[in-house]
Amino acid sequence: MRSTWIEHNSKKIFYQDFSKLFYNSDAVKTELAAVQEIVKAQPKDSVLVLTDMRDTNVGSDLLPAMNAASAATKAFVKKTAVLGVVGVKRKLADLLTAITGQALKYFDDIEAAKNWLTED
Repeated sequence: MRSTWIEHNSKKIFYQDFSKLFYNSDAVKTELAAVQEIVKAQPKDSVLVLTDMRDTNVGSDLLPAMNAASAATKAFVKKTAVLGVVGVKRKLADLLTAITGQALKYFDDIEAAKNWLTED
């Protein structure tokens, strides 16, 4: 598993690393399954999530898996920041938000994302 816990401003952030998987849908799905189990093991409304999608293609083949993962973890997630979502990926992410109701905030800069996640 590539994803890991990181610390920023004395708070834990779950860094979901889907970066540089390009067109490898199977690798994204495998990582997605692993991160779901970790998030669902946390207290409800507690997890700060930083999802890194830089250099990874999210096509329609991944949408059902991402929808299911988002719905399954929504109750456990307090805030989600996402890196690398532009163009078509942004439209798919907006669709995911509309379907699951899990709000996502998009960033180009990892430090800005971590700062936003840890501000109160």
